[in-house]
Amino acid sequence: MDKTFRFNSIAEFHRFCNLPGPEHPLISLIDYSLVKYPVDDKELKWIQNFYSVGLKRNVNARFNYGQQQLDFNNGILTFVSPLQFLKLEIDPSAVVDPSGWLLLIHPDFLWNTTLAKKIKTYDFFQYAVNEALFMSDKEEHIIVDILQSIKSEYQSNIDKFSQDLIIAQLERLLIYSERFYERQFITRQKTNHDILDRLEIVLNDYFQSSQPLKNGIPSVKQIADQLHISPNYLGTLLRLHTKQNTQQHIQNKLIDLAKVRLSTSNLSITEIAFELGFEHTQSFSKFFKNKTQQSPIEFRRSFT
Repeated sequence: MDKTFRFNSIAEFHRFCNLPGPEHPLISLIDYSLVKYPVDDKELKWIQNFYSVGLKRNVNARFNYGQQQLDFNNGILTFVSPLQFLKLEIDPSAVVDPSGWLLLIHPDFLWNTTLAKKIKTYDFFQYAVNEALFMSDKEEHIIVDILQSIKSEYQSNIDKFSQDLIIAQLERLLIYSERFYERQFITRQKTNHDILDRLEIVLNDYFQSSQPLKNGIPSVKQIADQLHISPNYLGTLLRLHTKQNTQQHIQNKLIDLAKVRLSTSNLSITEIAFELGFEHTQSFSKFFKNKTQQSPIEFRRSFT
């Protein structure tokens, strides 16, 4: 039966995984070696109403995104935000010894704290699973220490300082994760440049086809989907390498293509606008002038 589970509370997720009830209703650190998904299900799909940070090894499951497989042999950190859709393909016959930690944080725990809004600014909560953070032993040790500090605090007698102390540890966790992700972007330069090369191919193929006439200017999500990565991951990658986000990159591509057509063809302004995916000539002219300080007609005249 094709069923998508929905977990509104951390307690519901604990029950689903055959775990004892959480010690705190809004935050929980789970020993991943104790997680037991329903054995009859080879494929699990769910939506959760809380954040999760997972540090896992040797998992007998494949997380699907863009038909890519994630290898859990090394320490890998993944981030999931509320209402994200997750799909796991489980191999019950695999002989593995899964380990790691899964931190669950309900948004209500963050209410009225500095982290309530700030956590939404961390792009990696919107990365796909195959864009997980691969950590060194030293980095993993730092993350585990923070996770254990969080657990130790919520297991203690709750007082007026408990939430502030846990929030401080969560902020440390996210800051370190951001640092480690930036390191990963740097150390995986070949992979990153391959993605950027494929980005140019995807954009060139799109604008050399009839798709702009039919579908308009491509969205960031459309481009990211063709590259089999999430929009946020693509945006972070571009900002690190080009200082621009994906939308700006697409706009620059439009300007470059428009300049070529204006300077080397006899196409009318309207024809060029439609070929590039604009619905109206006026929209194209306004866009071009905002980017170049010249109207399309003024730019073309400079070549005559």
